[in-house]
Amino acid sequence: MKLYYSPGACSLSPHIALSEAGLQFDLVKVDLRAKKLENGDDYAAINPKGSVPALGLDDGSVLTEGPAIVQFIADKEGSGKLAPANGSPERYRLQEWLNYISTDLHKSFGPLFAPTLGEDAKNFFKDRIARHLGYVDKQLAGKDYLMGSSFTVADGYLFVILSWCDRMKIDLAPYPNLAAFKIRVAARPKVQEAMQREGLMQKA
Repeated sequence: MKLYYSPGACSLSPHIALSEAGLQFDLVKVDLRAKKLENGDDYAAINPKGSVPALGLDDGSVLTEGPAIVQFIADKEGSGKLAPANGSPERYRLQEWLNYISTDLHKSFGPLFAPTLGEDAKNFFKDRIARHLGYVDKQLAGKDYLMGSSFTVADGYLFVILSWCDRMKIDLAPYPNLAAFKIRVAARPKVQEAMQREGLMQKA
């Protein structure tokens, strides 16, 4: 398999999942602005959406969209340690978390990466993010991870989003459960491996 990624982007989520799963894969870096691979090839020929992540499968096909990719990885790993079994009530809870992180948290952060975004607009999205962070913080009360005591692919995704709080100067102090969660996930050896491969400095 090949994971097409950009350092520190949401593609870090499947990178963490692959590391946690112990699967063999190659990393292919993408220049998102130029839409080029490091060898100069056109990334749009691989993923016409132009975004990361994309996962090149062994049959030559390409899977896109982070939540779909991490569930594929969890099922490929096979032991059930990264995602509950398909068809189980817990699996639908996992999908609920993946969708919430993707459509509410992730999408609220997206505009903040635009260099031309005005301060009023930034404050609007930061207020929205604060509401979502508050919700997740309450859901983590008394739990190590989103689904309870076991790490799943949803936790890797949430961790990546929380890492963007550092870049956007969003303080996690008002969210003690989230702050503790971020430290807990950052300490996982496989998470550290993925971050080191991408040349990222670990921030707890």
